[in-house]
Amino acid sequence: MIVPIAARTLCASLAVLASATALPAWASDDPAPGDDRRDDILVTAQRQQQTIENAPSTQASIDADTIARTINAMNVEDSVKYLPSLIVRKRHIGDTQAPLATRTGGLGASARSLIYADGALLSSLIGNNNTSASPRWSAVSPQEIARIDILYGPFSAAYPGNSIGAVINITTRLPDQLEATATAGVTVQTYDLYGRRDTYPAYQAGLTIGDRFGPLALFASYDHVTSNSQPVGYVTATAVPAGLAGALPSRTRTGAATNILGASGIERQGQDRLKLKAALDLGAHVRLTYVGGLFLNRTDAGAESYLTTIATGLPFYTSGFSSGTYLARQRHWSHAVSLSGSGGEVDWQVIGTRYRFADDEQRTPTASLPAALTGGKGNTTRLDGTGWDTLDAKLAWSRGANVLSAGAHWDRFVLVSNRYASDDWIDGADGSLNQQSLGKTRTAALWAQDALDLLPRLTLTLGGRYEWWRAYDGVNFSASPALSTIQPARSADRFSPKASLAWTPAKGWKAQVSFGQAWRFPTVGELYQVVTAGTVGAIPDPDLRPERARSTELAIERSDAHGSIRLSLFNEIVTDALISQSGTVDGVTANFVQNVDRTRARGVELALVRTDLLPRFDLSGSVTYADATTRADAAFPGAVGKLIPTVPRWTANAVATWRPVDGVALTAAARYASRMYGQLDNADVVGNTYQGFYKYFVVDLRAQFAIAKNYTLGLGVDNLNNDKYFLFHPFPQRSFHADLTIKL
Repeated sequence: MIVPIAARTLCASLAVLASATALPAWASDDPAPGDDRRDDILVTAQRQQQTIENAPSTQASIDADTIARTINAMNVEDSVKYLPSLIVRKRHIGDTQAPLATRTGGLGASARSLIYADGALLSSLIGNNNTSASPRWSAVSPQEIARIDILYGPFSAAYPGNSIGAVINITTRLPDQLEATATAGVTVQTYDLYGRRDTYPAYQAGLTIGDRFGPLALFASYDHVTSNSQPVGYVTATAVPAGLAGALPSRTRTGAATNILGASGIERQGQDRLKLKAALDLGAHVRLTYVGGLFLNRTDAGAESYLTTIATGLPFYTSGFSSGTYLARQRHWSHAVSLSGSGGEVDWQVIGTRYRFADDEQRTPTASLPAALTGGKGNTTRLDGTGWDTLDAKLAWSRGANVLSAGAHWDRFVLVSNRYASDDWIDGADGSLNQQSLGKTRTAALWAQDALDLLPRLTLTLGGRYEWWRAYDGVNFSASPALSTIQPARSADRFSPKASLAWTPAKGWKAQVSFGQAWRFPTVGELYQVVTAGTVGAIPDPDLRPERARSTELAIERSDAHGSIRLSLFNEIVTDALISQSGTVDGVTANFVQNVDRTRARGVELALVRTDLLPRFDLSGSVTYADATTRADAAFPGAVGKLIPTVPRWTANAVATWRPVDGVALTAAARYASRMYGQLDNADVVGNTYQGFYKYFVVDLRAQFAIAKNYTLGLGVDNLNNDKYFLFHPFPQRSFHADLTIKL
């Protein structure tokens, strides 16, 4: 549950929402009427970024007050769940594997979206999956958020080809006067599946403090989360050994008979985030900013067998329970330093960022439970040294109504994955190396974009981005199955043109047609990372080609003082699409990424937001239809004409808020996604089962009360209707929330 910056700005935020232009709020850059905050460095920095990038993309935004009023947000990724066409695969509170799906990209396409916090990249572009390559949402706590802005599609030259789906920019707070907040929250999930009932609580506590000392502004935050998750996995078998009872008959996602033997991956997590943000004014128009963060995670995952030995009544564990029992420890650092300037006709910024897995280990047993619960042989996988660095320099030259933007970019991604045998999987020393994946990628780019007013009501934006990409130092080793390879280096350079034409025929009306080409280069994980579990489970391909997306959009929007309505028609054709598939490689069944010849995603998106639709009643919502299919695939002809994995045909959401009196906000919200498929050929015909992908319809409630001048209470329920659905993993069932915020 996220909390408000200040109770007194609750009503003022409604005026911000009134100037919105997309769901839930295309919030205005200007302070809301009645807001006594000055035009502080946060707003200045935000305006400068928007001026420099001058993105012609369809946009949506949400601010801290709207989040606090309408969303039971325990983690920062909760804040975007009601925005158009976005799905966050968050399995439980504190989940470190929560990828983002967009209207044209599925849950396994993490490298087709970009997420930034204060200009620092949170997208883990070391891979393109929903595990280790999931965004590092954990680098930001909910209490830090000032606003979140989303750009749809690859129409801005300021961003690389990973912007095919969407770009999310998170701006954190940097107050201009003394402020402090304390937050405490709790959520309790009631869970009932496969004949087992349980209750899983989670707790959150956060502190923030900030102030300005002459030219220096400081903001610090601390956030702690303790979480208990429902099982994220289940152990299955086609046959049950003789002499055992308790197995539950079920079906696989392809319709074959199977048995549920028990639950695994029942995670208990403790997480801490520490953040420092400092901005120093070096003059009237130059600012130096530093943002540093530390994320600590401790996860202990256990398993529960449903099997009992008939003769003794004791629990029985098969070898499958071992992989769902693990210990994980993470210590990640993030740093960002920027120097920016504004004044006259030119705005500019130079920013460098670093994200590092300083310590990252996962320990799993290789022996069977229950003996392995006290130790024994196992494996320790370490990602220490994995991370990325980025450097950007950009400027904008405003010439009356025309804006010319340009910039240079450099990044490097490093994958270091070593797995060691251990005599004691719980706390033993590393033994012999039995699996290794190493590799690096590097990209340099130059871009430019010019917005020209052809006529008083007609603006043409032209842009282009040229990128030089290289992958190198790839190494793969596996003791079993035997593999030892020094992978070849790869390089490529590509140009991505952009164009957009916007017409404002009358006040409040806007029509815009946009085209963007984007090249998404293979990640270091797709090229060089090998994962084994007995037989080969995933293999890299150093010969993967970049995927090319050609996207178009026609957006028509009508806005007034009470909100907006927008209709977007979109079409995206991707050649050499990088999508994970299953097949036979050298006689072994494996999962691998392969270039799919051509995919197409086309559809329509309708977004609405209205404040004071009725007195003190606000309504927002969106509906998206996407026909996303494989059009050509020589390696897998059965996929042609089928839906792209985990891209639903329909998504929809709605948020209704009633403010019966000042200081009280009552919200009802709903989210819907139609049936999804996990396989390219859509052969997974059973969706509502473990490892299946199903539809969902979820209703959420939230009530916010300003109970005193400096106290705000939030109460809510997520998944009120207790929809039990799977997106490969079982998702949270009905959960009750409460949070309290105190502001200095």
